[in-house]
Amino acid sequence: MQNKRYWIGVASRDHVMNAVQSGFAQLCHGKQAPLKKMNTGDWIIYYSPKVDYKESIPHQKFTAIGKVIDDNVYQVDMRSNFLPYRRNIDFIPCEEILIHPLISKLSFIKSVKYWGYSFRFGHLEICEKDFKIIAESMVNVEKTGQEAFFTNDLIN
Repeated sequence: MQNKRYWIGVASRDHVMNAVQSGFAQLCHGKQAPLKKMNTGDWIIYYSPKVDYKESIPHQKFTAIGKVIDDNVYQVDMRSNFLPYRRNIDFIPCEEILIHPLISKLSFIKSVKYWGYSFRFGHLEICEKDFKIIAESMVNVEKTGQEAFFTNDLIN
């Protein structure tokens, strides 16, 4: 069995909410390559720099967390000339959290001053420790009943 890996996807909140509702991940405007790097059992957290794709209202929150549930990378026909690739994700209940309180705690952020630079490519792999820092802030065990998430899946 392959080691579990942890990812961050970058997308506006409106796009993330559509993905959560439909149970898929789509990265880098529908590119296939970042999705092919993921494996069944990997985890993804979405970071949303802004609220809406077409507007510039800042959001700067981690907005969703989910697990890759199969090896299927597939293409969908959204409209003419746009055929994005997707992966099936089992999203879990979570709270959106501001990135600012976590910036100095996350090892993938190399500069506190230029923290946004880490998200420039639209996706990145992070270490398990960083994933846990974010996930534990997003998943309120008492509210969501996700005790098994932390005791069984995430920690093992």
